[in-house]
Amino acid sequence: QVQLVESGGGLVQAGGSLRLSCAASGRTFSSYHMGWFRRTPGKEREFVALTKRYTGSTYYADSVKGRFTISRNNAKNTVYLQMNSLKPEDTAAYYCAAASSALGTSLNPDECDYWGQGTQVTVSS
Repeated sequence: QVQLVESGGGLVQAGGSLRLSCAASGRTFSSYHMGWFRRTPGKEREFVALTKRYTGSTYYADSVKGRFTISRNNAKNTVYLQMNSLKPEDTAAYYCAAASSALGTSLNPDECDYWGQGTQVTVSS
């Protein structure tokens, strides 16, 4: 069992930055692929970023590529999402997820075994 707790959301002006953190319980954090998703009301959950287990390879949605950076610290059981040059369209609830299987260069919600409760990011124009 893995529990995920996100933090770091908030209100920021367009062009600003935020860093989200996701702390995981359990001793097997390093064996999971870790990803970030976001969701706005009335829309499907959207993949944002992925970091693969063991290799640490990273992958991003086109909408955030070049602006967001995902990283992980296995010693701290934490995954981060550094968000720069934020835009109003980045406004969403952001969720981290842990997956034991990730076959491609993105992550499907169905592949995720555990989810955090979410943290709200609001970008004002």
